Amino acid sequence: MKSFKQLLLAGAAVAALAVAVQAAPAIGRPAPDFTLADIDGQSHTLSAYKGRYVVLEWVNPECPIVVKHYDRSGNIPATQKAAIADGAVWLAINSGHAGAQGDFDPAEVAAWSAKNDAGFTAYLRDQTGRVGRLYDARHTPTLFIINPEGTLVYAGGIDDISSGNPADIARANNYVKAAFADIKAGRPVAKPVTKAYGCNVKYAN
Repeated sequence: MKSFKQLLLAGAAVAALAVAVQAAPAIGRPAPDFTLADIDGQSHTLSAYKGRYVVLEWVNPECPIVVKHYDRSGNIPATQKAAIADGAVWLAINSGHAGAQGDFDPAEVAAWSAKNDAGFTAYLRDQTGRVGRLYDARHTPTLFIINPEGTLVYAGGIDDISSGNPADIARANNYVKAAFADIKAGRPVAKPVTKAYGCNVKYAN
């Protein structure tokens, strides 16, 4: 029979493995593939967009920080439109469980998108949280940029001032815009990993 110490060590090893499995994908490594349906029922598979830059944005329409960047400033919609104008695909993903804060049905998403003049390519619902956990997305907003080869080149926040005040946006460094500026200039992303801030993603458990 195993000793108590051996059981503890075995338990720690299992816990460490679980953490490793759920760890965020690494910069410079392939972005995990997934398929989700948008609010119109159309299926989107990440690997189908190979050959283009893709931005993944974790979103919760009722999170105060998301409200700051959408309703109160238009900052993220403007960032979306700039990226799409450069040929990128922008997928907004809500990993909140059914009934969670911001778990809008398709009609509510459409109304919210129109109200805020959102510029994303598609809005995807991930109510099981499978894709959110695959990317270890913890806050709304959290953003990832994937290059045409399917490699992750940016992961983190929208900017460097973690406040709820829209007035701070003008003096903040927009990390996504900065990443695309580096990309367009043919240089590596200067800050490939940053700290995301906002509400916790509303996973089922």
